[in-house]
Amino acid sequence: MRQNHQLALVDSKVVGWGRPVRDDISAIFEQVLGHPVQVSDGTDIVEDLGMDSLGVMNFVMAIEDFYDISIPLDRIAQIQTVGDLIHAVQDLRSGTPA
Repeated sequence: MRQNHQLALVDSKVVGWGRPVRDDISAIFEQVLGHPVQVSDGTDIVEDLGMDSLGVMNFVMAIEDFYDISIPLDRIAQIQTVGDLIHAVQDLRSGTPA
């Protein structure tokens, strides 16, 4: 796990494995962006949340650290919405090939 990219994911907003992936992702977005966000499956990560490429990479690293997974670069390129990200995380957590 990359220690230098870990966020303070132990606060009350991010509790982990017992919650839906969408809730974890929303809380991690709040940590990365520094403000509350409302997300749905159709939320566009760049357009709707205003993330630049550096923000996206920081967010991806936070997701990877939180779930102890590695999202392949070609899969990252396919992720545009929160729904896409949820499916990618669920696939990788279940062992389904990315």
